[in-house]
Amino acid sequence: MQTDTPRTIHLKDYRPSDYLIDSIYLDFILAETETKVYSRLEVRPNPMVALPSKKLHLDGENLNLNEVRLDGKVLGWDTYIVTSTELIISQIPITNFQLEIVTTINPQANIALTGLYLSKGIYCTQCEAEGFRRITYFLDRPDILAKYTTRIEARLDKATILLSNGNLITRDVCEDGKRHYVIWEDPHPKPSYLFALVGGNLESVSDSFTTASGKEIDLRIYVEPGKSKRCSWAMDSLKKSMRWDEQRFGREYDLDVFNIVAVSDFNMGAMENKGLNIFNDRLILASSDTATDKHYQQILAVVAHEYFHNWTGNRITCRDWFQLCLKEGLTVFRDQEFVADHCDHTVERIESVRTLRARQFAEDAGPLSHPVRPSKYIEINNFYTATVYEKGAELVRMIQTILGSESFRAGIDLYFERHDYQSVTIEDFIKCFEDTASIDLSQFFTWYTLAGTPELLCKLKYDAKAETAELFVKQTTQPTQIEDDKKTLHIPLKIGLLDGDGNDFDLLDSNGKHVTNGVVHITQNNQTFKFKNITHHPVPSYLRGFSAPVKLITEQSDQELAFLMCHDSDLFCRWQATTDYAMRILASMVKSQMSGEYHEQIQNYAKALERSVNNRNLGKSYRSVLLKIPSESEIATEIGHNINPDLILKACNFFARALGVAIGSTLYKLYCSTDANSSFSPSSEQSGERALRNACLTLLASRGQARDKELLMRHYKDASNMTDEAHALAMLAIFGNAETRKNVLDSFYERWQDDHIVIDTWFAVQAIVPAKTTLSQVTNLMRCDQFSLTNPNKVRALIGNFATQNPSQFNRPDGKGYDFIGKQVLALDKINPQVAARLLSAFSTWRIMEPTRRQYANITLDEIASKPGLSRDVYEVTLKMLEG
Repeated sequence: MQTDTPRTIHLKDYRPSDYLIDSIYLDFILAETETKVYSRLEVRPNPMVALPSKKLHLDGENLNLNEVRLDGKVLGWDTYIVTSTELIISQIPITNFQLEIVTTINPQANIALTGLYLSKGIYCTQCEAEGFRRITYFLDRPDILAKYTTRIEARLDKATILLSNGNLITRDVCEDGKRHYVIWEDPHPKPSYLFALVGGNLESVSDSFTTASGKEIDLRIYVEPGKSKRCSWAMDSLKKSMRWDEQRFGREYDLDVFNIVAVSDFNMGAMENKGLNIFNDRLILASSDTATDKHYQQILAVVAHEYFHNWTGNRITCRDWFQLCLKEGLTVFRDQEFVADHCDHTVERIESVRTLRARQFAEDAGPLSHPVRPSKYIEINNFYTATVYEKGAELVRMIQTILGSESFRAGIDLYFERHDYQSVTIEDFIKCFEDTASIDLSQFFTWYTLAGTPELLCKLKYDAKAETAELFVKQTTQPTQIEDDKKTLHIPLKIGLLDGDGNDFDLLDSNGKHVTNGVVHITQNNQTFKFKNITHHPVPSYLRGFSAPVKLITEQSDQELAFLMCHDSDLFCRWQATTDYAMRILASMVKSQMSGEYHEQIQNYAKALERSVNNRNLGKSYRSVLLKIPSESEIATEIGHNINPDLILKACNFFARALGVAIGSTLYKLYCSTDANSSFSPSSEQSGERALRNACLTLLASRGQARDKELLMRHYKDASNMTDEAHALAMLAIFGNAETRKNVLDSFYERWQDDHIVIDTWFAVQAIVPAKTTLSQVTNLMRCDQFSLTNPNKVRALIGNFATQNPSQFNRPDGKGYDFIGKQVLALDKINPQVAARLLSAFSTWRIMEPTRRQYANITLDEIASKPGLSRDVYEVTLKMLEG
């Protein structure tokens, strides 16, 4: 691929640093093209290292070194070496010493958006994972915990607000009266990836929070001028998060202030820097006319996620980047629990599982498969993945399922107590639960080291004479690109057995003991469980609450699935039966190339679905998810080989149209019964109302009848909030004729062209239209004034959505979709390697395509691989795509 092969980093090679840094004083003199950074480090030998080296290796990239002082003495050029990635100082004293370093950096030229950069005139940092080395030379690794004091100086007319981690100690004006400075002090030791700095002309909203112990915390959200009115939901979300963490996990905030800054140029969603969270502004700014219900819930979840990191990530952090899931998986679990407690609990669980299956199961099945804790990497930024985050959260949830809530909480409490202000490993985390619950979790630990999605084959045998039911379970994990031999896992499987009226049998094992919480523990490759006092032939309900991230293989009939759709007491499994039944029909249609007769099967499914959505005992939000049919990507993952996306799209359209016709009367009544005129609230009840209304509209519009198109246009014109407006816009872009599509898109653009967040919706809607003209339209939209390759949000909205949310057009049979994305990856790699590599991951399903598409995808990947000078990010992803 390239002459200088990037170095692979292995977990087995971890060694503690020869030196530790107890404290660092930083002094920034901000300027657009030449910011001066002075750092003073208090360094000492690591007592855990017997013979520390006499050379000190400090990480650094894209820095101009001005001066180095050791214990006050200026070092000559012959005493150190500067490379493209390091500052190596020789003849270091094996004792405590002070190191002073002066560098200059160019924030304006930093379009990779890591380190210190400018976003619309705002100085901003992003240091996770290895961005601090682009600010100053340092031991830029997560196991180096230091206390930070930061002085920031800037021109008053350029940056009225100057922020950093910790508490504000000093604010004053410089002698010339044109500049001012602040000093921030963080009393808590932290790794360098949590350092943050912001400087700019910002406005803010403020509030306060009183902790459980009575401490008053100053809360502020800083945004670009004119946008503070859209911060109220984010502030409410923050206060809810703080209270919830006290009540659920006993965690109280530990600084005097909590600041959030929202910027429009940001590689990620948000960053948990200690006391100074930095956010992508789309995850802070919201109002009824600019944000959808989905955006409101994302803000709630992400604000909570970043706040929860204060303990799970900041106070206790990772020893090395291989332990990334220790902070991310645990914190995702915490934010999922938080959102579930503030919204519809079942719907939140369903949406989390849908995300897991769509992103992580597909990741596990493709060339980018890796364990929750990987054993090697070339570029750590490539491992901020669904496996680390979503699957990592499921592993934490399984621990809770295995131990029970009380024992789980005891283990978490011990974790906080034992490892506060430490950088730790997954082994340290698991040991806390073993110690508090007196349990051996060594078999469970295998989940962290194993790639791939386990499969459970479940068969139920009923003995009417003995009134017993036997459940046979076989577990397997398919070989992956990095592993052939798969170990046996500990899998908690929550089940239920239903009688003919839909009532749950009491689960008694062969010894007559109650099965705790309905969970059986799969610890062998083949296992049988016997249940007593089963007086009628039961219908099994498997994997209740999605108790483990596995695939299920069962022998349930269409009739049993229809029964579960209407009767299962576990609402997650009721939804799962609905999805499984629909998936069975759709997969059959695709495999037979639409040549079979499906009318009766679809009608039977429609009857069961109609009964469910008419059940007023079920919440509206829940009924809305029942009406969502499996996506094209989900169907492709289910089939798993020789995929023709055009055929899948055809099957989805046929199925949706048939369903809309079959239960159209019910759908229209439900649509009309929802209140579209009440004043907007992002509450769970109101968002559920809108979700049901829009789900009904989608299936009605799929019929393609004139009256449905009229209803769709009326829905768009009458919309009083962005949820309804954006949904109708997307439907009209797909189902409307060319004239209608152009008119509504033009009107939406005229209204929102000056709002850089809302205009992303306009880009996204056009990128996902499953039409042959979409590729040329996306190409044209890249010339739009509002689009820029240097802005990650715009790239994700237009190019990213085309690649990941429009399977039929990205996977065009002529290969032009692949070629287009390949060219964008190469262009982006010169600008922002992180964004480029994430876009490249859209090719992860290329090997399951039919031969012609597979050949075109391979050509594109080979072309990328042949380019000299690829970043580590793109090099690693391309290498994995082509291996095997």
